[in-house]
Amino acid sequence: MVKIIRNLGLLLLGAFVLFLGLRIYETERGPDLELWHTYTPDELDRDELDAADWMAYLAAEDEVLADIEINVGGELPADERIAANRYFPGSPVHPARFATNWNRSYILEPVGEARGAAVLLHGLTDSPYSLRSLARLYQDRGFVAVVIRLPAHGTVPGALTEVEWEDWLAAARLALREARRRLGSDRPLHLVGYSNGGALAVKLALDALDDERLPRAEQIVLISPMIGITAFARFAGLAALPAFLPAFAKAAWLSVLPEFNPFKYNSFPVNGAHQAHRLTRDLQQQIATRSRSGQLNGLPPILTFQSVADSTVNTQALVSSLYDKLPANGSELVLFDINRAASLSPLLRRGADERLARLLPPPPRSYRTTMITNADYRSADMIARATAPGTTGERDQPLALTYPSDIFSLSHVALPFPPSDPLYGFEPDQNEDFGIRLGTVAARGELGVLIISLDTLMRINANPFFPDLRRRVADVIP
Repeated sequence: MVKIIRNLGLLLLGAFVLFLGLRIYETERGPDLELWHTYTPDELDRDELDAADWMAYLAAEDEVLADIEINVGGELPADERIAANRYFPGSPVHPARFATNWNRSYILEPVGEARGAAVLLHGLTDSPYSLRSLARLYQDRGFVAVVIRLPAHGTVPGALTEVEWEDWLAAARLALREARRRLGSDRPLHLVGYSNGGALAVKLALDALDDERLPRAEQIVLISPMIGITAFARFAGLAALPAFLPAFAKAAWLSVLPEFNPFKYNSFPVNGAHQAHRLTRDLQQQIATRSRSGQLNGLPPILTFQSVADSTVNTQALVSSLYDKLPANGSELVLFDINRAASLSPLLRRGADERLARLLPPPPRSYRTTMITNADYRSADMIARATAPGTTGERDQPLALTYPSDIFSLSHVALPFPPSDPLYGFEPDQNEDFGIRLGTVAARGELGVLIISLDTLMRINANPFFPDLRRRVADVIP
């Protein structure tokens, strides 16, 4: 028995050494780290955030962004002073050159007295830009929209190598305090979360059930929420182990890419995946514990929008770890199907057209489900197929929308952006220009010519069904 254990230990040690060797080999083959990967600005930590107010946070944010201009933009080597680098002050995608730098936190005030407030939380590697369309909707409906830049975002990707998810949650609490300060306690408060911000929104709502000092929301809206992520993220920390040796610093990164997007990082460090895993693990445990004790009844209704095809989050976890545990409180799950009439349908992976059927448990369910899908396999016309809570029947409602023939599915990143978005839209608003129009790129040419992979350009960045999403969000705004 001792010999077996010793041999097993040696086998595991050999496998671990092999893993480290392969990881070092893989990262050393990749591009070198640049200044925006290695520089980390000094931001407020969770304790400082809990002691700060909105104006203090904006002042600290000003200092961080000024620091990036000096220590990154001002120190670039000659070969990085190019148009495709957002950190080059002369680049057309340099955020500081725009009338509004949407990497910053902002508040949109309604005309007249505010009828309510919404706190909007963006996703991982993202910025407050991603939620401006929904923030404007809340503003139009008489709400004040508070959109905070979460720590380590909107600056340099290197900031994500040191941040912890508790810092994001502390910043979200700060935004909640500001919303309540402006409103008092007698008007409705909404929480809106996109991707990683969706996990934070649910976490805030759960924490408020135990802490009377935290403002309680009357409605939660989630877009591509990160309730669960891929199994790889569980072991992401191991991938960064070689980075403890300075010679292998690149091992701390899952992807090292050019930074041409003015409002989102392209590069992604291991710590980003590790913190996302820690957050979702804590969130799922909190939901499960409260569900077993019957303590989820205090949650407000949750309206969620999710693409069936999503390579970033675990869509099944959204159903099994959250929705299947919710009480009958008026929640709804809206799912965007793949394009079943697309010309590329013969090329879809086996089982892709069955994702929707496998995702949901059989009815009746405690929540409403609405599936945005093709009217039939030959039609691009869209319908909303709804099943009411506690029932088994489906009801189809035609939508004045069609699935574009050249789009075979939505994506994780597409949902909060209208087709007219000037950066990500495929019919961009010409009145705004952020130096690049990522939604209109139709990449055809030879391999190896572009500075990024074709996979990046093929991913759809805007939502052709955004008008329906917008209408459904408007319906829950009192």
